[in-house]
Amino acid sequence: MSTLELTGVSKRYGSQAVLDRLDLRVESGEFISLLGPSGCGKTTLLRLIAGLTPSDGGQITVDGQDLTALPAHRRNIGVVFQNYALFPHLTVGENIAFGLKAGGLPRGEIAGRVREALQSVKLAALTDRPISALSGGQQQRVAVARALATRPRLVLLDEPLSALDRKLREHMQIELRRMLRDAGMTAIFVTHDQEEALVMSDRIALMNRGLIEQLDAPQAIYAKPRSLFALNFVGLSSQFAGTVLAAADGQVRVATPVGEICAPGSLLPGSSVTLAVRPEAMRVGGSATASDNQLSLPLSDTVYLGARRLLYFHSAAAHGEDIEALQIIAELPAQDQAAPHIGERLQLSWSVADTLLFPATPQA
Repeated sequence: MSTLELTGVSKRYGSQAVLDRLDLRVESGEFISLLGPSGCGKTTLLRLIAGLTPSDGGQITVDGQDLTALPAHRRNIGVVFQNYALFPHLTVGENIAFGLKAGGLPRGEIAGRVREALQSVKLAALTDRPISALSGGQQQRVAVARALATRPRLVLLDEPLSALDRKLREHMQIELRRMLRDAGMTAIFVTHDQEEALVMSDRIALMNRGLIEQLDAPQAIYAKPRSLFALNFVGLSSQFAGTVLAAADGQVRVATPVGEICAPGSLLPGSSVTLAVRPEAMRVGGSATASDNQLSLPLSDTVYLGARRLLYFHSAAAHGEDIEALQIIAELPAQDQAAPHIGERLQLSWSVADTLLFPATPQA
């Protein structure tokens, strides 16, 4: 297990800054996901760590050793690519042994490492099977085994599950996490899939425009996003633009197009803000308390998702001559009750403590 530290790492392509003086520390044995939209710099960052792309500034160290100027073959870092990069004309065992042979290891040690790597991914019985005869999930495990066989300092994974179908992908998320933890590996995983990052990670580095917007545990990324970008990228939410009317005792009262809403916070009266609430925090019907926010709105749509049901409400808000439709979402267990009728007016409530408060983002 190794500790990785990036200090002020930058990368530019022409006038475009892909990474801008980025800092990141990954602890020994930790599984970190780099999450973000296309073009945010996550794959570029992975390639810089691997030594496949040179940086334009900053320092990359593993266990205190400066790797910044070292070529990729001297870094001892395992990489699992999106397309696995397996040799189709070789068997499973030959694929795993390929890099070990290139490293000049004795034949007996190569055989031992291949056997050990295949046992770690539960494919020991497939040593002599051709790669072309394997399923997508089996090929993914071979790619991981090949990376582990070299006993690298850390493993980098560039969206290795993206080609799998949904059911297999969900299964392999758990399997991959187990394999890396059993091997005691420090791992960095690139994905644009928020659910995948939430499932697999010890911490998530949420990236935006070449910087890390928030680095936190999955629960904190979802429940306590530090910016509107983090809120919008991970999970659903209902959002209300408004103006702070009053602030006292760690709580603000905000005027919004659907009425006054309270939230934890301490912004000055007159401040423009955005309030948000997650769908599962919404309650439909029943009695509200003095510590709850409340709305009464007509139901506009429902979406059945098996174990849960999403209810959509819309409220038109006037801004000068423009009409903006506010979308409000509540989540209910699907088995708890029959779906309400479209157009039915329902009472919504949620705890003030579950209301998220953000300063309004200035318009460009």
